[in-house]
Amino acid sequence: MLPMNEMAVLLSLRDQMDSDEGWGRSDGRLVYARLLNFIEAHPESLMFRISFKGVRRIDISFASETLVELTARYLTQRGICIVDLTDVDVLENIDAAAQRKGVPLMAWVGNESKVLGLKPSAGVEQALKFALSKRELRTAEFAAVAPSLSMANISMKFKQLFEQGFLLRREETAESGGKEYTYMRVG
Repeated sequence: MLPMNEMAVLLSLRDQMDSDEGWGRSDGRLVYARLLNFIEAHPESLMFRISFKGVRRIDISFASETLVELTARYLTQRGICIVDLTDVDVLENIDAAAQRKGVPLMAWVGNESKVLGLKPSAGVEQALKFALSKRELRTAEFAAVAPSLSMANISMKFKQLFEQGFLLRREETAESGGKEYTYMRVG
């Protein structure tokens, strides 16, 4: 279980916007600054769930300047994900903005996750799917369900997922005295 300071903080996008629609780069930059201030005011928090409740629509430029820029800024340091978004058109706009910048952005609809933007390579897809089914895990847990893979191969897969921003990780000291990583899904 995650320590309290690593629980996800819910952040209302609508509360940071001047209306229920987000249009254009200048509006996006304004909201980005507000989101950034909110996140910086919570230095103890590792994850932020941005809620779309009350947001009617946003365009690609707004999504690029707010959500994608914020995600890119904190890649591998903090998790940023989207929740409470059911509008397919808005989801497609965010996906297009994230693809354009080559940034992965997680969206959660209930307990189902969707990777927007940068997609994982085929070689790590199975590891990511497994990781997204758990709040946190160690490589040994994946090794138990993928016995044909070596621990070195599994470690490389999770390291790659972390470095590309699909997962977060925390370094710990193993019983052997070496380093051990706990990987966490974004969301």
